[in-house]
Amino acid sequence: MSATFPDADYLVLSSRLIPDMDGGYTLATLARARQMAEAGVHGGDGPLLLTVDPGTPAEHARHRRVFDERALITSPARMRNLFDEASDPVGGAARWLRDAAHTGEPDPALEYRVIEDPRGRPAVALPVISGDPDWHVSTAAVVVYAADGSIAGVLDGFGALYRAWLDHLVQGLRAGDAGRPVVVLCESRQLGELLAGWDDEGVRLVHAIHTIHLEPPYRPDAPVNALWSRWFGLAERFDAVLWLTAEQRADARARFGLDGVHVVVPHGVAAAASVVPPAERDAGRVVMLNRLAPGKRIDQAIRAFAGVVAVVPEARLDIYGEGPQRAALQGLITELHLCAHVALRGSTDDPGRVLDEASALVFTSAFEGQGLAVVEALAHGCPVVSYDVRYGPRDALADGGGILVADGDEDGLTRALVQVLDDPDLRVRLSREAVQAARRVDPEHVMDALAAAVRDVLAAPSRRV
Repeated sequence: MSATFPDADYLVLSSRLIPDMDGGYTLATLARARQMAEAGVHGGDGPLLLTVDPGTPAEHARHRRVFDERALITSPARMRNLFDEASDPVGGAARWLRDAAHTGEPDPALEYRVIEDPRGRPAVALPVISGDPDWHVSTAAVVVYAADGSIAGVLDGFGALYRAWLDHLVQGLRAGDAGRPVVVLCESRQLGELLAGWDDEGVRLVHAIHTIHLEPPYRPDAPVNALWSRWFGLAERFDAVLWLTAEQRADARARFGLDGVHVVVPHGVAAAASVVPPAERDAGRVVMLNRLAPGKRIDQAIRAFAGVVAVVPEARLDIYGEGPQRAALQGLITELHLCAHVALRGSTDDPGRVLDEASALVFTSAFEGQGLAVVEALAHGCPVVSYDVRYGPRDALADGGGILVADGDEDGLTRALVQVLDDPDLRVRLSREAVQAARRVDPEHVMDALAAAVRDVLAAPSRRV
């Protein structure tokens, strides 16, 4: 890669990174870290991957092992977890945690989850705040224990706990060089809210957006998702914000008057090693790659496909993914007498092969952050038929490679699929356009944009101070 990242220490911070959880978020976060490594960050080792989920060290070791076996990380040693490091070998909380605590007591109105050291002794206890989507901003006491099991002190909520760990990490990274810059790429909205007040002026906090901020009907003036309302009040305190699409950045800027460093840095998707020509693909085969969840509106694709089969009898729809709607979707397939044409294939560990074999990908999500399935299809030269939804498909298909259909227009979806499947010349043209369109999100270009953003924020004082 040609991207040149400034000399600094780089941390990628996520609430959790667990195999086969959180859908595309986990894969996208790990991919960004790998691409930073390929661009030369930390000599090719890549940034440290930090998580704050309170699992056990054994669980976290298993997660790292699985990621390593799947070649999703550069090394297990590059992953660290707060609670793996929260206990002292001789008992109780780690020294950095005890030093950050102050005198106090647990909240008597709350239950606590006790995190133990490897010998089963209490190290830290977390308040359990059930049923509150804003639990993370609570200042309820986090209890810190001494080696003898007594209370050494408390921290004022999860934010204070997370910042204490990060202060400790940054201090270690700067050993011998107090002025060394540190760049924290925050991949989680909840963590971003808690770090917006972090007062280390040598740290640059770059916040990455992963999803849409709107509620139905997902227009620019639609209600803002309640979980995002507070975040927009803090957005100008981040040293930079990374948006996945130009359209979402424009909508947010117009509505909230954002004027800081807001840059478009999509998730990078590498081009296929070789592109299978349309003539060598499975004629009539259409695929979907997504969770079987309500927001993906797979039922609309199935109903639209009934019309496709009436015109293209050899057409087949293979749906890859798992989720809570499997039984309902199978029932719909049976009800529409489509069992010979539509199949739920379950999860796949080789989506590239699926896209290499298909004549088209159909995409019916109600909303997205970027729509990685669309981008991955383009990278494999697989034409896309997609609803025109926020955010992603319109940006991805701006230079061709597919057909956009009005949101929710099942008849339009049928017509577009028939058009692609029934016209070999169109498939050839769309396949060529797809490969060209995907170059906009080639990892090299994406890393150039990220490195430029980092250079900009390091050249200016921190916006949080």
